Amino acid sequence: MKIKNVICDIDGVLLHDNTPVPGADLFLARIQEQGMPLVVLTNYPSQTAQDLANRFAAAGLEVPESAFYTSAMATADFLRRQEGKKAYVVGEGALIHELYKAGFTITDINPDFVIVGETRSYNWDMMHKAAYFVSNGARFIATNPDSH
Repeated sequence: MKIKNVICDIDGVLLHDNTPVPGADLFLARIQEQGMPLVVLTNYPSQTAQDLANRFAAAGLEVPESAFYTSAMATADFLRRQEGKKAYVVGEGALIHELYKAGFTITDINPDFVIVGETRSYNWDMMHKAAYFVSNGARFIATNPDSH
């Protein structure tokens, strides 16, 4: 059986924190050697593909920026096909970056969507606004279901 594509996760598969999992370097070298397309998925919406490529490089693993696909990217891709282009976002810069790239206006005035991603900088006012917008018809989108 010929392998046509390789899709893998980051945490616990290629890296643990910022340290390569044993054998990750050999695995990635083999994929590159064989010319197999690689997609590295993560449900972590707080880093851009460039951030992740830099994180891997710092750990001694070379993975091109184009190989990464984050939950922020998936969210932007999904929303690109929906009606409405205004979003209220509770999330980090990488999520906002992907939404801007998809043509969204980030606003707290009558948004079409309330988008929540992992963040360490939310507060009561943000949650209150998000709940208000959803109760008034904005569609609620969460980038990932992690509970940490």
